[in-house]
Amino acid sequence: MRKIQFVNNEYYHVFNKCIDESLVFQDRSDYLKFLKNLKDLNNYSLYEQRQKIIESGGFKELSSFLTREERVVDIISYSLSPNHYHFILKQLRDWGISKFMHKIGVSYTNRFNKKYGRAGSIFQGPFKAINIDTNEYLLWLCGYVNGNIEIHKTSTAQDYEWSSYRHLLSLEKSDIIKDASIILSQFSTIDNFINFVNKVIKESRERKDLKKYLLESSKELSSFSKGT
Repeated sequence: MRKIQFVNNEYYHVFNKCIDESLVFQDRSDYLKFLKNLKDLNNYSLYEQRQKIIESGGFKELSSFLTREERVVDIISYSLSPNHYHFILKQLRDWGISKFMHKIGVSYTNRFNKKYGRAGSIFQGPFKAINIDTNEYLLWLCGYVNGNIEIHKTSTAQDYEWSSYRHLLSLEKSDIIKDASIILSQFSTIDNFINFVNKVIKESRERKDLKKYLLESSKELSSFSKGT
């Protein structure tokens, strides 16, 4: 049984990694499918229910149905790297995170296995989750998630297509993020927010001990200022 109990209106850092250091996203269509799932599966709908709608009314009817469904989580930030992902989620409805992440994992794994002719799990067990217990921790994790690809020296954060950062900077629109005000309202300007993310990127690279604290609590991250 999972130790953490998800509570409505609280925030969580959710993440997982591909098994055997393989790539969970191997081409552009993989990223696009995963992002589509983040939007389409953020509700209580069941696979059988969605299939029945497709059979009776087609994908247009399914799209209309999904638009009317209530969201079970708010996605505050996300980052998809070639072999792992990070989310910051706020649970809106009972069992929202558990149901959402289960559907995301099953749907993407089934599609991935069919596409690449394999079987079995593609992730390292169940997703990991940590309660975000302070505002300082929420802000720091927002910098960490949106700057994650640059922390790993894979790409420049502002140029990276597969995270929420460009949406938060108003460089492009994402219909996955419904409300970013919990983060952006705490910075007086976009430049201050950018400076804060850059600070988190720099300190994450320098402090090799940060990784274990991401898995435990916010206590060791309390030294990070908001930069507002």
